Amino acid sequence: MKKCKITALAEGRYVAFTDGSCKGNPGPGGAAVWLYVPNGKPIEHSRKSLSTTNHIADMTAVIDALEMTPEGESVLIVLESEYIKDGFELYLEGWLQRGWRKSNGKKVANCELWKRIHSLAAERHVTFYKISANSNDPDKIRVDALAKEAAEKAAKRAYHAPKGRG
Repeated sequence: MKKCKITALAEGRYVAFTDGSCKGNPGPGGAAVWLYVPNGKPIEHSRKSLSTTNHIADMTAVIDALEMTPEGESVLIVLESEYIKDGFELYLEGWLQRGWRKSNGKKVANCELWKRIHSLAAERHVTFYKISANSNDPDKIRVDALAKEAAEKAAKRAYHAPKGRG
């Protein structure tokens, strides 16, 4: 991965490591981005959610990475999620042709997030690179830690939130 990142940065591309984390599925979670800017310092970003799923947390991280990348620029998005990589590269065109329906006629899950990813990607040159969840890549480890930290903060808040009146 290191060579791929160095090459992408040398070509003037952004490189975004993304990850989502969820305490339970669904449950409190976090999304994180570790973004390398060409000729600049890395930028870290994370956010928490009191209730999310693994897929939604991962998709939120990708959306954040795309929003952090200026329109018209190229970005290499490094992620663990086969769901997102395959969805974008293998299924998206079919979903668009069928009005956001799968080949079996059922509605695409997380449709609004897929629409947002599609819209943002249309304004950028996007390449996805799947990395193993067990990778020892330091950037992958960093973004994983950021996502888990955000999920921990969400869990603490969710479990200590005031109870509703009843």
